Parts: sequence; C-alpha cells; structure tokens
Amino acid sequence: MDTHECQPLYLEIQDFYEGLNMKVEQQIPLLLVERQALNEALGEEKKILAKSGQTGKLGALIDAINTGQFINVTYISFMDRMRWYADSGDLNEVTNVWDEWRRTLDKHPCTESYNIVMKLSVEKGMDEKAVNVFRRMIEEGALPNCRTYTVIIQHLIKFEKLDSAIELFQMLPLMRIRRTLKQYSTLVEAFTCADRLNVVKTLLNEMRADGILPGRAMLLSLQRMKEAGYVDETEELIREMMPDERIKSVCYSIVSNEDDIDDEAENGGSLNEGEKDEVQLKPWLDPAALASALQNWGFEEVSALENANFMWTSRLVCKLIRNFKSPETAWHFFCWVAHQPGFVQDIYTISRMITKLARHGCVQLVDELLCKIKHEGMRLSFSTIRLIIDFYGFSRKGDAALNIFRNFKTICGPLSKTSQLILYSSLMRTLAKCQMNTEAFDILEEMILLGICPDVQTFSGLMHHYALQGDIKTVQRLFSMVRQSGLEPDAYMYKILICAYCKCERASLALRIFEDMKNSRLMPDFATKQLLVKSLWKEGKLREAAQVEEISEENGDNIPLALPGHLYTVSTADLIKVYKLYSSNIIIASPSKRVKETESLVSA
Repeated sequence: MDTHECQPLYLEIQDFYEGLNMKVEQQIPLLLVERQALNEALGEEKKILAKSGQTGKLGALIDAINTGQFINVTYISFMDRMRWYADSGDLNEVTNVWDEWRRTLDKHPCTESYNIVMKLSVEKGMDEKAVNVFRRMIEEGALPNCRTYTVIIQHLIKFEKLDSAIELFQMLPLMRIRRTLKQYSTLVEAFTCADRLNVVKTLLNEMRADGILPGRAMLLSLQRMKEAGYVDETEELIREMMPDERIKSVCYSIVSNEDDIDDEAENGGSLNEGEKDEVQLKPWLDPAALASALQNWGFEEVSALENANFMWTSRLVCKLIRNFKSPETAWHFFCWVAHQPGFVQDIYTISRMITKLARHGCVQLVDELLCKIKHEGMRLSFSTIRLIIDFYGFSRKGDAALNIFRNFKTICGPLSKTSQLILYSSLMRTLAKCQMNTEAFDILEEMILLGICPDVQTFSGLMHHYALQGDIKTVQRLFSMVRQSGLEPDAYMYKILICAYCKCERASLALRIFEDMKNSRLMPDFATKQLLVKSLWKEGKLREAAQVEEISEENGDNIPLALPGHLYTVSTADLIKVYKLYSSNIIIASPSKRVKETESLVSA
C-alpha cells in the first residue's frame, strides 16, 4: 500500500497522538508491505552488512529485530546470527553468540554450529582453537558430519599434511560419511600442486565409483594431468564437465542445506566475455528458485521453461531435481527434459532421480528406472545403492530395500567386503526402522556366515533397536555375538546396554554391565550413571546404588559429559583415531599439551 492508500490509517494515528496532546503535523510518507516481503528485505540487508564486514551495524539490526522494534518480523535464530557474523569474519562475535546459545540448552547445540566456529578459526589462523572445538564436539556427544571433515581436510592441507588428509578421507566410508565433491576438489587440487598425479588418478577413479559429477573447479587439475600423459583417465571427465562447446562458464547461486547428504556447494566462476556470435548464459542462475517457480508444473510453467531455451546440462538437471519438493514434479521434469534438444539423460541424472523417488517411497518408479538402467547397460554407483536403501528406511519401505540389496550385483557390479559391510549395515538399519525384526536378525546371521563381521557401531544400533522393543534375550544374544566375533565393546556400546536393561527394569543386569565396563577401565557418562542409580533405587537395591555413586566419586573428573560414538555410524575408536590424527598434525601450543589432551580423550 502506498502513501495515498495509507491515508485512513495515517489519520487515525494523528487522532491518537492528538488525544495525547502530541499533535503530529509533519507529513510522513507511508508504505505498508507484507510480512514476508519485509522479512526478505531485512534478510538481504543482513547479508549485505555481513559480507561487507559491518559487524556494528549488523549487530544493531539483529538487536532491533529481536527486541521487537520491527513488528511482524521473524526472530533471528542463534544459527543465523552465527552464520552472518562468520560471513563478516568476526570470530569473537561468533563465539559470543555460540556461548549465549549454549547457556539456553540442556545439551550440545547442533553440529553445524561447531563447524562454523572450526572453519572460521582455521581461516583466522587460530589452529589450536579449531582442534579444541573438534575435541569439544566429540566430548559433548555431537556427531561430526561431512562438512566437519571437509574443514579438517582443508586444515591438514593448509599445513601441507597431504598424507594425513588422504588417510582421513579414506576413513570416511567406514564412518558412514558420504564423501563430497568439495572434498574431492580440495584433495585433487592439493595433490596436483604437489605433482603427485598418481594419487590424483586414484581420487578420480574413486570419485567416479562414488557417482559424483566432477565440478568445474577441477578443470585445471584435469588439464594438467592430461598434459602429463593421463589422457584416458581425464578425457571423459573433461567431456562430462564441458558437455557443450558453446558453454564457457556457468555460475550458480546455491543455497546450502545442513541436511544435504549429496554434495556441498561449489563456488562458481565468472562469466567470460565472448564474441558477439557466441551464446551468452545468464551469470546468475539459482536452481532452487527455478525449482520453486516450477512446483505446480502447469501448462504456463512448462511453456515458459520451453521459451527460456536453456542449455540443459547434467549438473543443472541434478540441481533442479534435488530442489523440487514434490517427487511428482521432479518426475514430470525428469521426463520432460529427456525430450529436450541436445540433452541426454546420463547415470548422474538418473541416480539423482532414483534417490529422490526412494526418499519419498515411490517404489514403482524406482523399479522402472532400474529396469531402464539394466536395459541400457548402465550401472549405479555403490553410494547410490546405499542411499536408496537408507531412504527406503525413511519412507518405511523395508521390502523394497531388501529387494534392492538382493540385486545389488546386477545393479552396480561386484563389491568389496568393506562395501558389503557398509551395505549390510544400512540394510539392517532400514529393516529395524520398518519394524522387520526377524528379517534384520536373519540378515545379520547371513552376513556372519559369509565371513563379513559387523562392526561395533552396527551391533550397538541393533542392540538399541531390540532394547526399545523390550527384547532383552536378543540384546543378550547380540552381546554374546560381539564377544564371539573378537570385537572389544567400546564405552558407547556399554552405555547402550546399561540404558536398555534399565528401561526394561532389569537393573541387576545393568549393574553387571557397569562392572564389566569398570573392569575394562571405562566409565559411563553422567546421564547413564544417573539412570543406573535411579533404576537400582527403584528396585530396592540401595547398597548397589551407593556403590555406583562411590565408584563414580572416586573417578571424579574422569566421568565424561557424553560418550563418543553413534548408532550404526561411527565408533568411539573411530572418533579417537580422527582426533589423534588431526591434533598430532596441527601445531598446538606445546607438545606436552597435545599429549595430555589426547590421553584425556582416550581415557574418556
């Protein structure tokens, strides 16, 4: 509403103040805007202030919004404040907001908040702070994600610790962390600069096996490898990156998502100035905005899309499919784009579409695409197969996941024992989510008969699941299988067992596990100890409860806040190994302090 349309409201305001003997005579221009538009405008203003480093003005604007000076404007969350201060490069403000946030929580904040502090600390050269933040993340029970390990890899490369960086990178699959395009690009660039092209060749082969479409940031590295004689290894990748000779450079505006398990955003290049007869692409193309505009997929939207005359590439199609909220709209677009001139669906776009459909439980469409892949002689990557099985767990399609697993050899070819271990673990997790308890245990026994030993985190996940079902016999059977497999239970597994027995009102069994844990020189975290004591008191075992309290008091500072490790994904040993690798390669204040910190984490 402009000034003229606001006149009735303006007159009411004048009358109100005139009644207070505060007559307003000045003519004030008025403009009423929608709440969404005001939020968007203020959001852009905050981004501009952050990018330009004007932290004072940014802080004043945030305070004004959060204290209610702007009516009907959304409260700014702690995470947004951390992101904006990080964009401005103000580590002190980021840390202050983080500390303020932590005081309002009963447990640790989200993983991404640790990542922000770690990344900015690395950029500011505060290496010790970055390592300590990662250590704090582990001690407080937060689960590191792919972006956490990207920061660590970049930090190691900054210190020219390339071998340690690649060692960490190779550990990620067994910790159930998807390796990302950003990580591959960073490592390829580093090893190319170090003239270690044999390692680059291995990375490129693994990237293809992971089903990751190479980014344009790799182009210079690939051209250098081609010049060094690696023609066969690089020519096809370069062709995939440059699908049309008319395309010189494409810039994307990517809105990264904390839950994005597929890849991480790359920085686009700038638009090259070309000759008059060359095709010029728009320098700013946001797949998320384009996907949002196409959500209805009506006649008008399709006509506008056809008239836009886009040059469709695999990367652009993949980004659009990912950003569609509705699987039906994504499928309509997928079918439509297949008939556009100059574009052919490849394994990257098909893989993206399959995972999108699996996430929403569209089993029939997934099966249709799998039949097409078999007919065309294509093969999905192992990572895509694992994603399909994981996503069927979200959509509660356990039978479909089991069918995919039974046919993985025809879909993606033979797999190593390590890859089969990861796939078995994903399948059992999906079956557990779908309450297919008998099938999950059958798969476990099949796995062991084939000589593939489940890892500690897989056993922990299954124990937790059967404990929630109240099936104590199966929990005990699983623990016996751990012993028979030659695996050493970690602190996190002991915690799962104690909690399971306490919830099933079997405090005596929980006490026995506590004693086994103590004999292994391990201690439960504070919350688990409290649960055990409470359960013993509830069952009338007062002397035993007092003994647990006494043992805990004797250990004092050795009682951790949380135990490192997570169900199905990563074990205590994995996290300790990553921390030791990270801290031992980054210069900290003194070697003695580094040893003391590492020993403290191991004892925890």
